[in-house]
Amino acid sequence: MSRSPAPAPISLLWAAPDDARAISALHARLFPTPWDSDAIQALIEHPASLALVAVRPGRDIVGFIIAQIAADEAEILTVGVAPDRQRGGIGRQLVEGAARAAARSEARRVFLDVADGNTPARALYAACGFAEIGRRKSYYTLPGGARDDALQLARDLAPA
Repeated sequence: MSRSPAPAPISLLWAAPDDARAISALHARLFPTPWDSDAIQALIEHPASLALVAVRPGRDIVGFIIAQIAADEAEILTVGVAPDRQRGGIGRQLVEGAARAAARSEARRVFLDVADGNTPARALYAACGFAEIGRRKSYYTLPGGARDDALQLARDLAPA
């Protein structure tokens, strides 16, 4: 009986401007309206940015999270995990890592929007302690032109 090899260990690292192209390529695999590498690089370089990548040995990026901090609040702008690595805990590592970093930056609450129809993401955020605080009707345009609501979620952060 043969076994599948164990997945390579994952490390969370601060995203660097040089990671923008790889993050953009992964973003394009995950979202119908991808962000280009220039936009991602600008976010990474922004002083209020908090950007992490999940990497395998050799700095092969398999996930990312980009957030911004303003005063005592943080907002997760985007998060994604390579399709072949989803459901393995990487998304949770990214969200929890960003939450810890935001708390160290004195954020007291973190916010995000998620499509109502994105059941896997909603389950991830619920497992990470997020609760619905609002809804934006028909916020997202889906492939084919259909619309989906954005759920506004928030989570309080423990002081670092």
